[in-house]
Amino acid sequence: MLKTLQTEHLSADIMLRNNIKLVGKGEKTIILAHGFGCNQNMWRFMLPFLEKTHKILLFDYVGSGNSDFSAYEKNRYQQLEGYALDIIEICDTLELKDAIFVGHSVSSTIGWIVAKQRPELFSKLVAVCPSPCFLNIDEEYQGGFERQDLENLIQLMDKDYIGWGNYLAPIVMGNDLSPIGPGMSENDALVHELLSSFCSTDVTYSKPFAQATFFSDYRSLLPSISHPCLILQSSNDTLVAKSVGEYTQKKLKNAKLEVIEGNGHCLHMTHPQHVLNAMDTFLQENE
Repeated sequence: MLKTLQTEHLSADIMLRNNIKLVGKGEKTIILAHGFGCNQNMWRFMLPFLEKTHKILLFDYVGSGNSDFSAYEKNRYQQLEGYALDIIEICDTLELKDAIFVGHSVSSTIGWIVAKQRPELFSKLVAVCPSPCFLNIDEEYQGGFERQDLENLIQLMDKDYIGWGNYLAPIVMGNDLSPIGPGMSENDALVHELLSSFCSTDVTYSKPFAQATFFSDYRSLLPSISHPCLILQSSNDTLVAKSVGEYTQKKLKNAKLEVIEGNGHCLHMTHPQHVLNAMDTFLQENE
């Protein structure tokens, strides 16, 4: 009896800790994992379609969105393995196995970490604008950024957090930051939404996540992943060049690369129907 109560208490804690929401219907579960500076609400454009055929698990990493910030552990969340542990604990709490994992940006890498540690938790992986390493390493691999440029960007978080957000949000969304007003386009609104998401999180939590995201190198992890994987690459993404998508596809054992014509790093927001179509084909091919 005591063990049952402890288990129920732990389950309730994790549900609250990661702001878990379960929606939809279907035999198979899709886990939607948001990227750095984002939250589960960023999946809302795809959700109405996915929940018709699948159970959908939405969550926020600790330190992001509406997670329980009191559960934040400094040492744990200084590396991506700490965020991967969030997913492992969520899956164990909900007794999930063979889930379809969909990760945006750094969450793709986090998903690969989970897939290596606990391969039974996932059946397939979908990576939206992934990068195993954002750094320029050598002639073979150009992740897009020199280390000094990224260090300057991280330092800007301490000096001018709003300025950091104003600089990064348009790059990520692939659209200029226009003034708020009645003439705003949908893409303009998305840039402001991302800026708000960036700047609403205390730098205490966002800075370690940024460092873990931009300075890590998980290229050596890729060959150990055997799950079927779909890589969705934007044709014009300042953060992740097409060459990174091609490199990732080659290094994974069982991966398909699809380039979607579009700007920016958030295809699930700017081109949700294209992402849905590609996912549907991939899932059917890998039944």
